[in-house]
Amino acid sequence: MSTLKSFSLALIVSVLIAPAAWADEYTETIEVFKKAGASGEFFSNAYGYAVFPNIGKAGIGIGGARGKGKVFVNGASIGETTMTQLSVGFQFGGQAFSQIIFFEDERALNEFISGEFAFGANASAVAITAGVSAGANTTGGAGTAASGGKNDATTTGKYYRGMAIFTVAKGGLMYEATVGGQKFSFKAAKAN
Repeated sequence: MSTLKSFSLALIVSVLIAPAAWADEYTETIEVFKKAGASGEFFSNAYGYAVFPNIGKAGIGIGGARGKGKVFVNGASIGETTMTQLSVGFQFGGQAFSQIIFFEDERALNEFISGEFAFGANASAVAITAGVSAGANTTGGAGTAASGGKNDATTTGKYYRGMAIFTVAKGGLMYEATVGGQKFSFKAAKAN
């Protein structure tokens, strides 16, 4: 039975994150967040931000999430980032969402790209992104808000320990009571 659960989880995650991350996908995702209430205000005062156009999340008792993104400073990409998440607890289903993390200052950005950054295990979510909350560990912090969908995105939030997180549901249904921490890796862009 464990092998079946692992196979099912892998299949669900691969289907949710199968679309390629085209440059247009980043532009489109950024535009969604720019037009989504309070998250739009962060673009004018943030030191930088990390954008994840597609994060796939699935779970049957044991869950996981993964997404690739880019980190931007002054509107230019400085590198690529990958988010991974593993959680254990009551959960069933799958979903896809977009996520953006704003950095208030250079210190917050440096903590994120250090390769040692993870959001705390106390992060929790409610089905269909009706609400999301997050804490942080390692050296960073986060505040977060969520919305009902890509076309009706509304957001509220503020910086917490130098970071603010916003998510927009793209599809799927996930019910969970426990969510593990998101962990991030970073690879700097090659200089020309």
